[in-house]
Amino acid sequence: MQLQQLAYFVAVAEVRHFTHAAEILHVAQPSLSKQIRALETELGASLFSRARGNITLTPAGEALLPLAKRILADVDTARLEVQELAGLRRGRVRLGATPSLCAGLLADVLRRFHDAYPGIRLIVEEGGSRDLVRELTRGSLDLALVILPLHGDPPLDTVPILRENLVVASPADPENADRTHRGMLPRRPYLRIEDLRNRPLVMFRSGYDLREATIGACRAAGFEPSFAVEGGEMDAVLRFVEAGLGIAVVPSMVLAGRPGLRGTPLVLDDSDPDASRRGHHPGLLRTIALAHRKDVDPTHAARAFQETLETFLVEAALAGSLPSGVEALVTA
Repeated sequence: MQLQQLAYFVAVAEVRHFTHAAEILHVAQPSLSKQIRALETELGASLFSRARGNITLTPAGEALLPLAKRILADVDTARLEVQELAGLRRGRVRLGATPSLCAGLLADVLRRFHDAYPGIRLIVEEGGSRDLVRELTRGSLDLALVILPLHGDPPLDTVPILRENLVVASPADPENADRTHRGMLPRRPYLRIEDLRNRPLVMFRSGYDLREATIGACRAAGFEPSFAVEGGEMDAVLRFVEAGLGIAVVPSMVLAGRPGLRGTPLVLDDSDPDASRRGHHPGLLRTIALAHRKDVDPTHAARAFQETLETFLVEAALAGSLPSGVEALVTA
């Protein structure tokens, strides 16, 4: 079995067309077909069903595809790791991050890293935490900033780096606020999960940890949330809230620089009289961790990025410049 054969197989599997795959790979179509047949002969099983010009994966092909992708990703990582031994003058970091981090802290961290290592290519994939965990496990990412706890016990090592408050985002504009609230929200400096009952919510698409956290909290309080609109990414959700379509549970850091929105702390329990007198209640929090695969050591470039990120957070915490509601969990 040759790496070239696996690369040809993955290309055909992704586009479901031999000629198109050959064009993408810049090889002759007969040569590609010959290598696929050689791979099938070695494995003793057909990988594609070619009935009536329709290219579909056989059960053997379905089983091989994720393994082939992972093998190719690991080989690419090994090649880059050897290149990086020349002193991080070149290489690559494939980083996954949640939209709240992409809109908040990450840009400053990436700038600092790029200034220190201008030869390292940065590739950022934005997505929900569960999507990022899946891509990291497959070998498509080197590092990912994900939400703890992880679901399904994936084979990842995690280092908690941040804790952030979740708030209820609502329109700052009074006209949109009245339409959103269908009556005023409670006149308190905080909201309870119960206060979301029968309120129109703007909900993220599947794959966002915030979606599962909000729905789970509502169900734990004894009710099903009411959706005004669902399926959005972070920026779309915030815009929908600004327009008065509903309210949304979001990380506090994403509201920075958005004067059209206000954030109200979301608390789990306001029954403690001492807490009420102090004006402090246990809020709904989430923890963000930097994750990588257990079975593959991070590349030199990935380790350099982790050091840059942790140093940035420590310095920002000492300077008091972290966004409101964000706490660094790493120490010097």
